[in-house]
Amino acid sequence: MRPKSGTDHVFLRAGNAKGKRGLSLILLFVGIALLIAAPFGLKPYGIYLLSLWAVMTIAAIGLNLTLGYAGQISLAQASFVGIGAYTAALLTTQGWPLGAAFALAAVLCFVVGWLLGYPALRVAHHYLAFVTLSFATLVFLVLRNEEWLTKGVYGISGIPRPTLLGWSTKAPQDFYFFCLGVLALASIAAWWLLRSPWGRAFTALRENPIRASSLGIDTRRYTLMAFAIGSALGGVAGVLYAPLVQFIEPTAFTLGLSFNLLLMVIVGGAGRFFGPFLGAAVSVLLPEWLRFSEGLYLMLYAVFVMLLLAFFPSGLLGLAERLGISWPRSSKSAT
Repeated sequence: MRPKSGTDHVFLRAGNAKGKRGLSLILLFVGIALLIAAPFGLKPYGIYLLSLWAVMTIAAIGLNLTLGYAGQISLAQASFVGIGAYTAALLTTQGWPLGAAFALAAVLCFVVGWLLGYPALRVAHHYLAFVTLSFATLVFLVLRNEEWLTKGVYGISGIPRPTLLGWSTKAPQDFYFFCLGVLALASIAAWWLLRSPWGRAFTALRENPIRASSLGIDTRRYTLMAFAIGSALGGVAGVLYAPLVQFIEPTAFTLGLSFNLLLMVIVGGAGRFFGPFLGAAVSVLLPEWLRFSEGLYLMLYAVFVMLLLAFFPSGLLGLAERLGISWPRSSKSAT
């Protein structure tokens, strides 16, 4: 038998890479098909969980941009979800269209996120986490105490669901498809961003800020941009969250939600485009699937997360790559 030459090995590696990418694309298309078909036959609560998954995925995409790509730790993502939710609630209950709430919340969260990014220029890692924690506490206190604006602990109820070109989204299934459409638009925008020079700059900033600066990358500008865009996506998620639950109050946007979003990014795979999708599914759906264990379901969920992060710190997508499934990368230099 003729021994394999170097050229043969090259072709074999190329064939294996194409096979792995083909498998990942097949899984991706199957996932999209399942998302479209999932609500048919489900009860309203099941459709609500799917809608909640879509909303939380948008917020996690924003946090993944800040943490996974730019390497900046933020514990304030729940605050931006809250700002978006209260913006939607205050406007739509007064007759404003939800589109106006999307625009205002995105701009407001972008500006606040840009300002919050300034401490990131001076501190890093756990120090930055404390800064964002302080901001999250401040937002919660405003939402709880400024009753003239937020109605405090009484919350805001009767938040309407939108009607688009005659299409009413009041039914759970219709609103799920609306959330899925917004998620698709946010995903396309994030994919484009991460494929652009901005995305490569974010990744360089995470890997080695000093080297990135020596290569001419404006680290100050890109740090602020990562915070701002990630915060804006949190606001967009909040705008969807308000009509989904149709009642909001301050305790829904406490530090617990920020930790949950952080868990989604890490469990799915920080710095991987599809990480938030999978992480949000684990965080939102897995506890419900474990309810058969009654009082033990939270313990089982916690044990699963601890074992995963102990043995596979790169998350579920990192585990999939070890098993030979290579997912499409949104950035050439992403890890």
